[in-house]
Amino acid sequence: MIHGVRFKTTLLSMSILCHWASPVLYAQTLRPDVAPDGLTPVTRAAIDRGLSYLARAQSRQGVWTNRGGYGEYPVAMTALAGLAMLMDGNTTTQGRYAPHVDRAVRFIMDAASTSGMIGRGARESRPMYGHGFSMLFLSQAYGMEEDQMRAKKMHDILRRAVQLTAGAQSKRGGWIYTPDSGGDEGSVTITQVQALRAARNVGVAVPKKVVDDAMNYLAVSQNSDGGIRYTASGRGPSRVPLAAAAVCCWFNAGQYDNPRAKRALAYCKRNLKPDQSIAGHDYYAHLYYAQALFVSRDPYWQEYYAKRRDLLLKQQQTDGSWQVSNIGDVYDTAIALIILQLPYNQLPIMQQ
Repeated sequence: MIHGVRFKTTLLSMSILCHWASPVLYAQTLRPDVAPDGLTPVTRAAIDRGLSYLARAQSRQGVWTNRGGYGEYPVAMTALAGLAMLMDGNTTTQGRYAPHVDRAVRFIMDAASTSGMIGRGARESRPMYGHGFSMLFLSQAYGMEEDQMRAKKMHDILRRAVQLTAGAQSKRGGWIYTPDSGGDEGSVTITQVQALRAARNVGVAVPKKVVDDAMNYLAVSQNSDGGIRYTASGRGPSRVPLAAAAVCCWFNAGQYDNPRAKRALAYCKRNLKPDQSIAGHDYYAHLYYAQALFVSRDPYWQEYYAKRRDLLLKQQQTDGSWQVSNIGDVYDTAIALIILQLPYNQLPIMQQ
């Protein structure tokens, strides 16, 4: 660990990332006193209330569980809420919510099995979501870990997790809700692609073919209008949330000039307005769309952020939470905070 310096990861193609030999460790800075553009005092106050809500909602065991129609998803929710707290400048030892981050890391580590799966059985009815989000969260936390013994354990968990993801990949190059079904669909695939990239950034070996096949899966899933359909097999309508997530994956890979990425981004700009909500998975769509615009320094970013920020501020509850979708309070609150905190530019996976 090199203290006092926060390293930004270089946005390279995923095929190049797979050749990196050594881990990229970084120290995270605390949230800056001077707010970046767009982070008004009102916005910072809303972020503070949201983080306080998450802090109160976490169990003593470090778990966040969802309260909504889709189930508890303790692993997935802990990973997403943990990411929101990392973006505030917290690590397992530093920051106002360091104890909460520490407990979250411990819970995710305890949820990892020898098979490589990060999950909690029946409480995660679609465990590959939680597995992917946990890889993403643990990768970011691993890069900030000061305890060398725990860092080694985290690396081993990530290594096994990557191996499980690689083994669960379908013949077409995608993934689906469980690791042993052999199927595939867009949202789980995108979760795994971003998780693999995050793991690779901190030195965990990722097979090049796994990533290449996954990126090809996204390409094959694209319709003529630029959108992404539910699955690469067969036909189906374009889905805005999947298009936004696919753009994020292409841009995470540094493929800003990829014609498919450009078509998907144009599709999103036509169909995803920051000051309006779409029917079905609006927060999910903006989780990825905001990242794509931010990391690519798209000229539209500032206008987008101002409008999305204002809508999120209107949607915040008096207790500091967001409870807009029927998925649940932790899910909505974590995603709202991730979007609002992007200008802090804290996490390498989401940095410009």
